[in-house]
Amino acid sequence: MAGRRPKPTHLKLLTGNPGKRPLNANEPKPPLELPPPPDHLSEAARKEWNRLGPQLVKLNLLSSIDGSAFAGYCVVYSRWVEAEEMLKKTGPVFKAPSGYPQLSPYYTIANQCLAQMRQYLIEFGMTPSSRSRTSTGDNGRNDPLEEFLFGTK
Repeated sequence: MAGRRPKPTHLKLLTGNPGKRPLNANEPKPPLELPPPPDHLSEAARKEWNRLGPQLVKLNLLSSIDGSAFAGYCVVYSRWVEAEEMLKKTGPVFKAPSGYPQLSPYYTIANQCLAQMRQYLIEFGMTPSSRSRTSTGDNGRNDPLEEFLFGTK
């Protein structure tokens, strides 16, 4: 069946469940932790893993079973960085053997990586528009009732 992918329950809760559809009470809740990075990651991908992973865990957006999806993002990120580095050296257009200008393959690779990265970024709530649809529920104010009932926030 075509259509939108179902939104995870925790994201429905963060966005306020505007559709008022029933929430899945039995949805798996894997531990929120940064899985170890896969061995196949390049140096650039591993740096991105270590830079971004802890932040996603802190925001409750990365769990122990999300390693493959996050690794996919990190691999695409590293390919994009490599393509951009090559574009700095070669430029986006070069002269083909026929003498005509031709678009660099690195330009195509960089654009494809950006498209793939965008999809991963949306999945993990890392774009401005995907963040605007979520809320942590913490606006920085202390709720007196919550403090009374639970001690501290």
